[in-house]
Amino acid sequence: MEPVEAGRSRAVLAGASRRWVRGLPWALAFVLSVALLPTTIVVLTADYGLNGAVAGGLAVAQAAPLLLAVVRPLQAWYVVFLADVAGALALLSVDFEERLLWPFPPMELVGYVGLCLALGLRERRRTLVLVWLATAAANVGLGFAAPHGFGARELLFTILGGVALLLGGVLRDRYEVQRRLAEQENISEAERGRRTLLEERARIARELHDVVAHHMSVITVQADTAEYRLRALPPDVREEFTSIASTARESLGEMRRLLGVLRNEEAHGELVPQPGLAQIGQLVEATARTVGPVEFSPCEAEVPEAVGLSAYRIVQEALANVVRHAPGAATRVSLSVDGPVGDGDDPDDPDDRAGGDGGDGGGRGERLTVLVVNGPPPRPRDGPLEVGGTGHGLVGMRERVRLVGGTLDVGPLPAGGFRVAAHLPLTEKDFT
Repeated sequence: MEPVEAGRSRAVLAGASRRWVRGLPWALAFVLSVALLPTTIVVLTADYGLNGAVAGGLAVAQAAPLLLAVVRPLQAWYVVFLADVAGALALLSVDFEERLLWPFPPMELVGYVGLCLALGLRERRRTLVLVWLATAAANVGLGFAAPHGFGARELLFTILGGVALLLGGVLRDRYEVQRRLAEQENISEAERGRRTLLEERARIARELHDVVAHHMSVITVQADTAEYRLRALPPDVREEFTSIASTARESLGEMRRLLGVLRNEEAHGELVPQPGLAQIGQLVEATARTVGPVEFSPCEAEVPEAVGLSAYRIVQEALANVVRHAPGAATRVSLSVDGPVGDGDDPDDPDDRAGGDGGDGGGRGERLTVLVVNGPPPRPRDGPLEVGGTGHGLVGMRERVRLVGGTLDVGPLPAGGFRVAAHLPLTEKDFT
């Protein structure tokens, strides 16, 4: 089965995922054609007394198009329908027993039901209704010329054809609904991932705005007050400071206007100073009170604010995952400033183990290494504390690491537990 609007020349069930299902219509059409062709000739000649040549022509016209019905059921229906009506008229020229079914013998009913099923799987509802109306009109119209009376059994052609059309239409509609639901689920999943990424980038942008705005404000104040703090400034130097202050104010205003859309009435809590390395210890203490002891190796080095904020958020998310998925597990948080990447000094560093990152051979400058490792939970759990997570965690980590030009290595440990290792460059050239 496939959408009604597309794939008109494709075989019935060509969109099925399983190979044997795609081949099923061809197999049924072949079996019906091979079985009905000789049966129709024998029944029309032996039971009804029809001429052999006429019976052979009718048998071919009624059975052979069933193979065409696999790819073009409506065109096959035109041929079979006209052949069935012609066969009913031809039977009026012979004298057959009253017990025999007329106007459509049993073998014609079998072929027509299979054809109507193929129609139901492929054609629109309007087409199916017109096909059934044509079937009923021909069946009833021929009834007025019935040689032995016309009763309920003579209407089997209309009844069984209608049932097959209805069954095929229902199956096609069910397939179409399932296909559209699957497409919507795929679209929704992609949209959720995109929305998660955009939300995390917006959050990072707001935090960077706070950091940059602070520095720009300092530049503005220092430039404005330079003529009061520094005595006997030459006029050209005083004018230069005034120009610097003006440019800084304009840049600050442009940045605030550009990022203003990222702030809303629900984001007031983010106006406070952003955390850095100094606040990671408080974060570890709060986590230890929740899940148990956490080993912490702090770092007192001075790092850029963007790097300190990224390190804090990475540790925050990693510890949050420990609380959600491995409460009570042994956890270690380590901060350290290392030498150039690829110097081979850090056994936990995948770049050191790999012998560098394939760069210029001289390595990069100093970087801050953030390592959060937890073991398996002491007691197996039926499931995490939270279900239906948003997926912000790893996305946010990767975005923050990418922002400062660092690397991130995350994954489960062979003995159980999880490892998060981030390497954030400290020199300005590594940010580009």
